[in-house]
Amino acid sequence: MRAVVQRTAYSTVSSEGVETGKAGQGLTVLLGVAPDDAEGDVTYMADKCVNLRIFEDEQGKLNRSLLDIGGDMLVVSQFTLYGDARRGRRPSFTGAAPPELAEKLYGEFVAAVQEKGITVGTGKFRTHMVVTLANDGPVTILLDSRKTF
Repeated sequence: MRAVVQRTAYSTVSSEGVETGKAGQGLTVLLGVAPDDAEGDVTYMADKCVNLRIFEDEQGKLNRSLLDIGGDMLVVSQFTLYGDARRGRRPSFTGAAPPELAEKLYGEFVAAVQEKGITVGTGKFRTHMVVTLANDGPVTILLDSRKTF
């Protein structure tokens, strides 16, 4: 499972011209699922995202987590995080999970974050979406449940 985690002042996502999710101060997470991902990847990624210390404390140090600040999270499914563009000019997406598995694990990730008391906005799975956000900092972190980077 891969994620692009952005510290944001606010974010929204819309599908077919209708807003489907939003978040105030907190995180915007673009989430990709691999074919061999399972419950352990969901647990790891949800825990990592909500506890990632990328918010400033009183001294301006990045010592506070999403849980610490009581922030929101917007989660958008993004199979293109598994795009492979090393050869040619058109990326291959064979590294992404099939839609049925990806949607299931995406839903489990959202539920795991909500269980930690975080308000979560979401996109609409398998649709064209428009994400609007204000990256705060900017702070952007890449995560991979296999720890490949």
